[in-house]
Amino acid sequence: MTDLALEWLNLVLRWMHLIFGIAWIGSSFFFIWLDNSLRKSEHTKPGVLGETWMIHGGGFYFTEKYAVAPPQLPKELHWFKYESYFTWLSGFFLLGVLYYAGADLYLIDSKVLPLAQWQAIGISVGSLILGWLLYDRLCKSPLGKNDAALAMVGFVLLVAAAYGYAQVFSARAAYLHVGALIGTIMTANVAHVIIPNQKKAVAQMLAGQTPDPVYGKQAKQRSLHNNYLTLPVLFAMISNHYPVTYGHPYGWVILAVVMIIGGLVRHFFNLKNQGRGQRYEFLVIAFLLVVGLVFFTQWDPRRSAHAGNVGVEDAQRIVAARCTACHAARPTFDGIAEAPKGVMLETPEQLRRFAALINQQAVRTEAMPPGNITEITEEERQMLGAWIAAGAKLD
Repeated sequence: MTDLALEWLNLVLRWMHLIFGIAWIGSSFFFIWLDNSLRKSEHTKPGVLGETWMIHGGGFYFTEKYAVAPPQLPKELHWFKYESYFTWLSGFFLLGVLYYAGADLYLIDSKVLPLAQWQAIGISVGSLILGWLLYDRLCKSPLGKNDAALAMVGFVLLVAAAYGYAQVFSARAAYLHVGALIGTIMTANVAHVIIPNQKKAVAQMLAGQTPDPVYGKQAKQRSLHNNYLTLPVLFAMISNHYPVTYGHPYGWVILAVVMIIGGLVRHFFNLKNQGRGQRYEFLVIAFLLVVGLVFFTQWDPRRSAHAGNVGVEDAQRIVAARCTACHAARPTFDGIAEAPKGVMLETPEQLRRFAALINQQAVRTEAMPPGNITEITEEERQMLGAWIAAGAKLD
């Protein structure tokens, strides 16, 4: 397959993943809001848990939710499942195109752990399967009856996964895999619990039986988990554009804090929609945590001042050896058709123009070169940082 075709495949898969993700998350947010907005009134019918009125697009809508199921099954019943399935499938294919096909560039970092391509891919796929199995087992264990305890244990396990991925893959791939793990859990919840339980309830109704309420309770629990996991998984999806997060030596800590922030924001809206008050303290704490992350990312224990003067000739020599295989008018690196994002680093003037970007990507976060494929040394990073700190002078 040509480089141009691969680029289009990447674009189309990203586009599909975004479209399906919007459809899934949109419907998920809507139904959680709907669930939290239900209220009983003097006109509420027997067997109805609650009702709500809505207005949208110039029309009025009235919705009721039954405590278990309606007295009779309607002729037409709308299911919400394919949005989730196609979001995961498009995401997994995208993972394959970028991180499996390009494992040496994006998945593996020899400085972190020297892996063969098949080993890295095996760990990736195996961890997604194992993560779901462990989570599902926890939910079905006695711990699953205590939502707060289950949430705490689940959070600890996700943080452990973030740390574990950081010890195996490149920093960028580690973040991406936390998102893939969360997305896998969310879609598996739909495919293996929520939809099957709904089908069991429908089958019981078709058989003339009253549906067992346990199926609805189990499905509701997994749906609520998905609701709180949504914001963290969205962050993981876009994190590859922001090496200030995953490129930090304690990137897994940053991701753990982001999970807390996402949970706090969702909890605020859930309480608000339930009519339990405007609990702005959750948003205040989330904001303070964001501010804390901004300051935290300024600290980097890896960096130390380089002794001696560094000139533009030194910087150009390092960049020519470590960066211009991709960042050139005519890249020589296999699979790279043009300079990524149009960043070319072949002349002193180009180095000075993109000095801030070089500092962020190659010095402060070590995001570049991807997977340290060109084996840039720590001393070379320090030299680049020293040249930039001194003003990126051309003389």
